[in-house]
Amino acid sequence: MMLLSSAAVWLLLCVQCLHGSALPAMSSYEFTAYRMQQYNLAQQKHGCRGAIVVAEARSADEPSLTRRCVIMKVQDFTVEKYFEAVRQNAAAVLILLPQNISGVPHETIKAFMVSENEALQKETLTPVYVVPEDEQLLYMYEEVRQAAASRTSSMFVRVLRSMVTATAFQILVSNNSPIKAITDNTITTLEGVLAGTGEDAPTIVITAYYDSYGLAPWLSYGADSNGSGVTILLELARLFQKLYSTSATRPQAKLFPKLTYFRKISSLTKRKHVLSVLMVLCGFAACYTPQVVSSRFPWVKVGLVHKKINLVESTVAWEHERYSLRRIQAFTLSHVEDPKSELRGSVLDTMSQVDFRKLKRNGIIIAEALARYMYNLSDKGSPRDIQVFKGQLDFQDSHMSSLMSFLTSVPRSAQLLDKEPGQILLVNSLEHEFKHHLQQVHRHTFRQDKRDPEITFFDQMNQPVVMYRVKPAAFDLFLGGCITAYLGIVYYSIQNFRHLYARLKAAVKTKHQ
Repeated sequence: MMLLSSAAVWLLLCVQCLHGSALPAMSSYEFTAYRMQQYNLAQQKHGCRGAIVVAEARSADEPSLTRRCVIMKVQDFTVEKYFEAVRQNAAAVLILLPQNISGVPHETIKAFMVSENEALQKETLTPVYVVPEDEQLLYMYEEVRQAAASRTSSMFVRVLRSMVTATAFQILVSNNSPIKAITDNTITTLEGVLAGTGEDAPTIVITAYYDSYGLAPWLSYGADSNGSGVTILLELARLFQKLYSTSATRPQAKLFPKLTYFRKISSLTKRKHVLSVLMVLCGFAACYTPQVVSSRFPWVKVGLVHKKINLVESTVAWEHERYSLRRIQAFTLSHVEDPKSELRGSVLDTMSQVDFRKLKRNGIIIAEALARYMYNLSDKGSPRDIQVFKGQLDFQDSHMSSLMSFLTSVPRSAQLLDKEPGQILLVNSLEHEFKHHLQQVHRHTFRQDKRDPEITFFDQMNQPVVMYRVKPAAFDLFLGGCITAYLGIVYYSIQNFRHLYARLKAAVKTKHQ
């Protein structure tokens, strides 16, 4: 019996050592993942068409990704790795976003944004999900990464590890409902009015879109694009309202601050209702911007980029071009030169990416340039370094910070703004902020024609996901082999008990002699 016990203990220890993995106690883990953008715009399809996932998790470094769920961190999500996963017909791509984006190197963020922009340009059937990191997901990522790294070991070690010690993670996203199109989106614009003293004076319209854009709608908070633009516009409304409130400082020109959304629809050249009946005359203010920069911020570089509008394209590159097509002078102020820049929409565009000193500086430049144009300060021989906005008219850091925090408190993707309670509250709050500073506020609401929608979104943008921690099927075979070996030893011992007992007794007798 001692022989049987020793064999049993040895086999159990062997299996336990091979099975011993620092797995968390939970065998399954549920979390919410956010699906990649899916929309049709100007007869072109963008984003991913799939949602259901039933696949084993694998690292992006694995050579074979077919029918696997590819797990990537921000630094792993490159153009090459993403399209390689799509080319190999991966079952899905799951991207883990860090909780603290401020700790991610700038080069990594820029590379991710480039890949994000490239992925959004094309249609794919591969489900793509984005999810914020947590302890369980990071553990899963490290496990699949180590499994991929073990391929550099010898063949025997690789086979043994994959059969016995490796942990398989099954990713399950199941939904019995098909993905449905959403064509009843409502477009809401907010227009404020500051009336001037002149009847035939020019009208200046300052616009900013307040929706956001990124790889996943539910994770697109749009701090820089375009929470920063909305923040500056609201500060301009607050400051110019003080100038318009008294007859001594009220200029002749009318000022119309305007908030729009559906940035993608706004870029359609055939869309008519996004253009208000107001005339826009803001082109002349552009020539005053270099004067302000040279006098107050000489280290800031300002350039003017001329671009021809391609009339063949169904969309325009910059938002102001829809005005230019109607021979209305307009321009776009931006810190990027390329309208297709990856910086114009990303899930990594958060508060941590905004430099409030530069934001305030840019707001001052715009305000001073507008004031010089509206009051004809240059024509009156005013000093080049004159400052209109100072003291009580200065930009308030606390107000700008609170505005940015409020704007980035919820995702502002276009398909959410008229559907979700938090987003609807945000739009109503922006209207209240407008009414607080402006003489008149008009809210215009438009609904798409369902028969011929110019942009079509799709539902199921956030999905419940279940991750199972299981041993691979090969482990069951190995464990079955160990049990068979144990039973074989037991059977052999029973059948040959007398012979084994005689040998054991002789061995003990010899030892005592």
